[in-house]
Amino acid sequence: MNAYEIVLKSREKGRPTALKYIGSIVENFIELHGDRRFADDKAIVAGIGTISGMPVTVIGIEKGSDTHDKIAHNFGCAHPEGYRKAVRLMKEAEKFHRPVLCFVDTSGAYCGIGAEERGQSEAIAMSILDMIRLITPTLTVIIGEGGCGGALGLSAADEVWITETSTYSVISPEGCASILWKDSSKVAEASECLKLTANDLLSLGAAERVLAEDGFSDSFFAGLKGEIYEFFKEKMKIPPEQLAEERYRRFRKF
Repeated sequence: MNAYEIVLKSREKGRPTALKYIGSIVENFIELHGDRRFADDKAIVAGIGTISGMPVTVIGIEKGSDTHDKIAHNFGCAHPEGYRKAVRLMKEAEKFHRPVLCFVDTSGAYCGIGAEERGQSEAIAMSILDMIRLITPTLTVIIGEGGCGGALGLSAADEVWITETSTYSVISPEGCASILWKDSSKVAEASECLKLTANDLLSLGAAERVLAEDGFSDSFFAGLKGEIYEFFKEKMKIPPEQLAEERYRRFRKF
């Protein structure tokens, strides 16, 4: 597939959402709500659970599965309170030294007037900063679209993994084409230029692992669960301050 075909695949109807991943990988999941400042943003589903008995904090950007569900979750476009909820749970995870697992699938953060009035850019910036500083293991898995700052707000992790038909980019191909060429029809060219495919990201060092999707079968989720468990098991052996320093250096080298 070329880059634009992968973009379309990442947006495909019926693709597993964050809740599917959480339900397939995380045991005893308990969702926690609210940012303790304004509201509960349903675009970000967050809570605590276990993976093979290991306590974890889980944060996912949820697009929704059908029309009613998509509207309820704002199509995976998070408000500032969503990122502040995520930070609240990250800091709670740090207190109890629980690993933090993030599932990212969003075209971007919500850009409505209300979100801007409540400090959207500041909320994303603080989410990035606080996530980089965490002294507990973190992992982000991109499971569909990894769009703009909306995705980066939950991707400042020890490692970023991405499924083979997912994307990760500073802007949508449509937005890029409109800005560079003043012509949204050049979306295929923009897709190639953005280097947003899993293999591109792996070669650039922006992602550490590409996950073969295997039709999103039960074996795919079982295998991913095992890999996540082993990843956190190894990271938990690293001294907390060293963990944060290594994560900081990962992003500084960009």
